[in-house]
Amino acid sequence: MNNSEELAASLGIGGEWRRAMQAVPRERFVPDVALACPEDGVSYPIDRQARPGEWLSAVYSDASIITQREDGKGDPLLVSDGLPTSSISAPSIAFRCLELLAPREHDRVLEIGAGTGYTAAVLSARVGEQNVTTVEVDAGIAEQAEANLAAAGFAPNVVVGDGRAGFVDNAPYDRVHATAAVAEVPFTWVEQTRPGGVIVAPWQPLRGHGLLTRLTTTSDGAYGRFHGPAGYMMLRSQRASLRWRVHHDDEADVTATALDPRTVFEAGPGLRLATVALSPGLVYWEKYFDDGSFSLLLFEIGDPDGPWAACDWEPGNDRYEVTQYGERRLWDELEDAFEWWVRQDGPGVERFGLTVTPEGDKLWLDEPTRLV
Repeated sequence: MNNSEELAASLGIGGEWRRAMQAVPRERFVPDVALACPEDGVSYPIDRQARPGEWLSAVYSDASIITQREDGKGDPLLVSDGLPTSSISAPSIAFRCLELLAPREHDRVLEIGAGTGYTAAVLSARVGEQNVTTVEVDAGIAEQAEANLAAAGFAPNVVVGDGRAGFVDNAPYDRVHATAAVAEVPFTWVEQTRPGGVIVAPWQPLRGHGLLTRLTTTSDGAYGRFHGPAGYMMLRSQRASLRWRVHHDDEADVTATALDPRTVFEAGPGLRLATVALSPGLVYWEKYFDDGSFSLLLFEIGDPDGPWAACDWEPGNDRYEVTQYGERRLWDELEDAFEWWVRQDGPGVERFGLTVTPEGDKLWLDEPTRLV
C-alpha cells in the first residue's frame, strides 16, 4: 500500500472518516528516519533517502511509528536508548478512537498530544481546522507538528502546554480526544467540555495495561465504559516508575498460601481493574522460569524502594511460598481483591465502568451507583 485510499480500504474505514483520511497525505507527518513497529511483527528502521519504497510502505501500513525516545535524549531507532516518548499511532487504533469520539461537523474538538500532527489534520478535515485545538507538552514536537500541518494544508490551533490542563481559552469543547494515556482523567477536561460532550482517552492507571474509555460529560462529572485494550505512552505529568526490586530481603516475611498465583494471573484484566479500585497502586507481573516454576511479582507504582511481594509456584506443591516486605502487605491485598472478584462472578472488563469526579476516578460494576 502507498496511499490513503488503499489503507482505508484495508482497515475497513468508511464514511466521513474515509473522506477525512483521503484528505490528509500521511507521508507529510512521518519523519525521514524513524522506527516502524508492526503489531504482529518485528520493529525495523525506515529511511526515506536510503530506502524510499520501504519508507512509503511503512507510512501506509498499520504500524505505529516511533519518532522520539526519552523526551528527545535517545535515538528513536535504538530500543536500548530508553522508552518511546512520541509516535504516530497505528491507523487501526487511531481511527478506532476517532470513531468512538464521533464528532459532528463543526464540533469543537480538543486534542491532547499533537505528536506529528496527523490526527489533528484528520480532525481538521472532519470538523474544520478552526474548530480543532491540539495541545503538545514538547515545544520541539509542537513546532514540527505545526510545520507538518502547514505543509499538508491545515492550520488548527497548536498550543504548547501540559495536556493535563487542557486549553481553557477555546472551551467549551464538544469532544476531547487524548492520544496519551492517563492514570487518572484530569477533571479539567470535564470542566472544559459542555454537558453531553464526549471524552475518549486511553485509561492506564497500571501504566502497562490500558483500556480505551468513552465518557459522556454532565454538569458535575463524566460517565462511561471501556472499549477494549489500548496501550499508549503516558501523559508526561502522570508518569511513574514501574520497577519490581527486591530490597531489605532480610526483613521480609515468608508465609504460605493455598491460592495458586497462576490462577490470579489468569484471571485477566477484570481482576486487574478490580485491583485498581480495591488496592490502589498495586501492580503485579508474571515471571516464568526454565524449570517450569512461576512467580507473581507485586510492587507499588512509583515507589521502587517501597513494599514488594512475590508468590512462587513450583510443580508438586500444595501450598505456595509468599514473601512480603513493607507495611503494605501486597499479597494479602491481592488475595482480598481476588476473593471480591470471585464473589462478583469473575466479571470481565465489559461489566466495569468509570465515573470521573472532582475527587478522582471511581470504578463501578454494572451500573454507576454500584461502586467497586
